[in-house]
Amino acid sequence: MKVILNKDLAPLGEEGDVKDVAKGYARNYLFPRGIALPYNERTIKLFESRKEEIEARKVQKRSDASGLKERLESLSIEITMSAGPNGKLYGAVTNQTIVDELAKHGFQIERKRVEIPGTHIKNVGKYKATVRLYESASAEISLNVIGQEIKTETSKAAPSKPFRKRREEQKTHEVPEEPPEQQPQEKTQE
Repeated sequence: MKVILNKDLAPLGEEGDVKDVAKGYARNYLFPRGIALPYNERTIKLFESRKEEIEARKVQKRSDASGLKERLESLSIEITMSAGPNGKLYGAVTNQTIVDELAKHGFQIERKRVEIPGTHIKNVGKYKATVRLYESASAEISLNVIGQEIKTETSKAAPSKPFRKRREEQKTHEVPEEPPEQQPQEKTQE
């Protein structure tokens, strides 16, 4: 079934594109949400009248993406996380962590658009993450993951209790106790 997209949809296409999709997908998902319209003469005329407006929006999105790309690539993000003495992080740096750091710098980017080598970063070091922008444009962000070693208090701990001996060992090492000395009892005469 042919449809004309009314909105941008990431896996399918952009506004104004004519796509061939399954009937159920169009009826149950695209049409009710207003993402697409059926391909017929009426909708073709509607999109022909909006063609200049759609193209102007696409040009605007491309220019915004190129400006954003330059700003992102000039940015270097430092992420401080708790790590062990060997440089292994106790948590992980995920794409959500990077999005949170970008938000601190004033960038509003969806989590889905950030790609990390592998699925997450588990060690201290320098890395590159890719942010997918409009169409095929993407920006590389340099990440510097710094480990913050957790300091534990190594004060003198209370001496630990000695291990409990087994019953057999206790019996063999026990010294028999001497019976308490009995005091002489006075005999009373009656």
